[in-house]
Amino acid sequence: MKRIAVITTGGTIAMAEDEKTHSLKPKGSEALQSVLPVVSRHAQVEMDHFCNLPSPHITPEWMYRIGERVTSHLQRDEIDGVVVTHGTDTLEETAFFLDLTVPGEKPVVVTGAMRSQNELGADGPLNLVNAVRTAAHPGAWGKGTLVVFNDEIHAARQVTKTHTSNVATFRSPAQGPIGSLTKKDLVFHQSLKRSRLFPQLPPTDRIHLIKAAAGTDDLFIRAALDSGTNGLVLEALGQGNLPPAMLPALKEALDRGIPAVLVSRCYNGFVEDSYGYKGGGKQLKDWGMIFSNGLNGQKARIQLMVALHVSREPAVLQSFFSEHYDEQ
Repeated sequence: MKRIAVITTGGTIAMAEDEKTHSLKPKGSEALQSVLPVVSRHAQVEMDHFCNLPSPHITPEWMYRIGERVTSHLQRDEIDGVVVTHGTDTLEETAFFLDLTVPGEKPVVVTGAMRSQNELGADGPLNLVNAVRTAAHPGAWGKGTLVVFNDEIHAARQVTKTHTSNVATFRSPAQGPIGSLTKKDLVFHQSLKRSRLFPQLPPTDRIHLIKAAAGTDDLFIRAALDSGTNGLVLEALGQGNLPPAMLPALKEALDRGIPAVLVSRCYNGFVEDSYGYKGGGKQLKDWGMIFSNGLNGQKARIQLMVALHVSREPAVLQSFFSEHYDEQ
């Protein structure tokens, strides 16, 4: 039987609803112990209670610490895979960070819950069982980090949280889930190459994500410049276009050699240099912006944080952001 390490980091899966205030508060991972007899039908489980943080408290530095812990378990010969339980608000970012930085072929699976331990219809226990089943499955090897939620298996690169409270919140808009689980079976629907691997180092700090809307000016870009930003991710309109009022500070940033990545605020599709008007993608490309191929803003920020350990050259960074998966 496979041996899986389960690293708990907090989140709703480790919370309970207070009967007096009806608010959710961190409680601990002891409730997960009750599901271990079911989990033991699928794998031997080793629990590692690493931290207990709500996911808005998870920082890139914490993602790095979680990644180090994951790697330390994967390096043990007796461990066949790792499951990380995590709060859902920043789960996709931690999962993608692990996908980009944790080496090796052994499965890494991230899961959590939308309902706390004592709410009706709590989804955490089943998500944990399914995550362990996935980590113990031979088909999960070599796929990088996976997210298992609501009977579906998603690639960390593709998945995003789409609903504030629904248990089916995690979706992959571009390609859908790569696998699914039933009561008795687990099936992978798509083949998957893992993302490019970057050095497992503390992520570069002060990478700012700024969203464009109708009439947005350059106030936030200028504030980022004044704070000593190391990089920008701009969530643009449509296919990759910005309001003209955002351009002065952006041009200043690019002239200073500050990397600036362009993504779309649309949840599907790529940014391209299609439009030639002021603020259009053609101008932004000519100025040296890095175009991201399908990543959302929060994930492009994570990738820039790790990619800057390899290079600050725009052409090299563009090559990283143009890839979907490494050629193998």
